Amino acid sequence: MIDYLTTMISQLRWVDILDIAIIAFAIYKILKYIQETRAFQLLMGLIVLLVATVLSDVLKLYTVNWLLEGILKVGAIAVIVVFQPEIRRVLQYLGGFWLRSGTYLNPEESDSLTDAVMYALKYFSRNKVGALIVFERNTVLGDVVESGIQINADITKEMLMNIFYSGAPLHDGAVIIRGEKIIAAGCVLPLTSSTNLSSELGTRHRAGIGVTEISDAIAVIVSEETGAMSVATNGKISRFMDNNSMQKIVKSVFMNEGESERTFFFKPFFNRMRGKHNE
Repeated sequence: MIDYLTTMISQLRWVDILDIAIIAFAIYKILKYIQETRAFQLLMGLIVLLVATVLSDVLKLYTVNWLLEGILKVGAIAVIVVFQPEIRRVLQYLGGFWLRSGTYLNPEESDSLTDAVMYALKYFSRNKVGALIVFERNTVLGDVVESGIQINADITKEMLMNIFYSGAPLHDGAVIIRGEKIIAAGCVLPLTSSTNLSSELGTRHRAGIGVTEISDAIAVIVSEETGAMSVATNGKISRFMDNNSMQKIVKSVFMNEGESERTFFFKPFFNRMRGKHNE
């Protein structure tokens, strides 16, 4: 045994180590991504079925083995259907990771945008004005943007306060922020599929959670009933956020946006191609 391991290690190439490392990293990211979701529970169920199939074959339980093998064959197709939302989200993330319109923001610009958003959020919270602001990240929210009115406006406290003014025609929808621009308002978001939410959460909160289930966006919600601020990300919601915590979250969004152009050097090329295509 020791001789076998010694021989195997001596024949190991650096590319083999890289190969193993890539697969291990991919498995780790997938498990981390689906942890605490229905996908993780389904994956555990499939593993149990696979182990049971192997054991039935070893123990010569022919009828049980035949039945389990049939279930696994059909399950291969069922997995694609059941995991469709998760598969779609991963593919959207990979595509948006390279093609999203990145814009370089210096620290002063990031602070200015953060102050504008926070001023509006504090006003909404203080006066119990319902609001839903979605910060687009790597996943491009093209379908969501098309459901509203595209405005492509600068982010200012006045613009946000006018959009969500109770008498305004767009106040019931969501605002989508991409980079340093408000690209659309009055947008319709998909409602969450989760059934384990508090009955206190209304349509605005459920829509905020829903958009984070199909993308990596961050949704900020202000309750019209209580004025409480909440943040939704990755299908989870954190309620009753204080001003300091909310400011850190908003600032982190704009700071990451500022890093995107420097970090992903392919984006300027794709952005120029997009500009030529739209001319």
